[in-house]
Amino acid sequence: MTKRWKQFEAVVTSRHCKRAYLDQPVPRALLTDVLTAAGQAPSTRNGQPWRVSVVTGDARAALVGRLCAEFDRGTAPAPDYPNRPRTPDSLTEQRARLALAGVLRVLGLAQQGAAGRRAHLRLNLTFYGAPVAMVFHLPADAVPGAFLEMGFFLQNVMLGLVAYGLGSCPQYSVAGYPQVLREELGLGVDRLIVCTLAVGYPDPAADVNGFVPARAALADYARWHDQAPPSFTAASCGAGEPAAGSRPAPVNASSQSRERTT
Repeated sequence: MTKRWKQFEAVVTSRHCKRAYLDQPVPRALLTDVLTAAGQAPSTRNGQPWRVSVVTGDARAALVGRLCAEFDRGTAPAPDYPNRPRTPDSLTEQRARLALAGVLRVLGLAQQGAAGRRAHLRLNLTFYGAPVAMVFHLPADAVPGAFLEMGFFLQNVMLGLVAYGLGSCPQYSVAGYPQVLREELGLGVDRLIVCTLAVGYPDPAADVNGFVPARAALADYARWHDQAPPSFTAASCGAGEPAAGSRPAPVNASSQSRERTT
């Protein structure tokens, strides 16, 4: 393995949700570096649909106050889009239960039942005390492919933060109050709230930051295809050299570049 691969692997495997942060500000220049690099994410025809609002200081405090007030008065979450099927498959549901149980256990909330789960949900709305909150949004008419591209960008952001010694926690739960987010950030109804991201320096003394849910083995999600199926023949897909005089016309280079995912 090369040194470069080991460095990359270390960054990727170090990225896990952090739910407790030090009371230490994050330099704006550092966040600028991370977001600038993250903008190299691929997107269809270089559309770059992602947008992010970075919230700190008094603006963050005001946002947390609004979110917690809505939660405390019993306002039901109404996210702009669903993040999973109405009826998840059994494996997905099992993983979700185990992950939540683990978080509640290390937070000391497991024995409190529904009250503990509610306390955890409210903690989400404070961005777990992180000094920086990022809000990711797309055009309101975004198609599924735009969410894929936002995912590329968001992963770049999270990995960039790790490389700088920072932690983060992506949060769909906060997106359950999209109107609050839009109002506090001056966004119009033409913006769809995807998620938020708590950002800061992780508290090394917090047990919750050491919790890492189990990951599936490679064999559970990857399949290798080395052999052609028995019914396959080269002629069936026109393999081989085209007949003389039947070669396709060259593709205009500028046109080709517009079609490419960058």
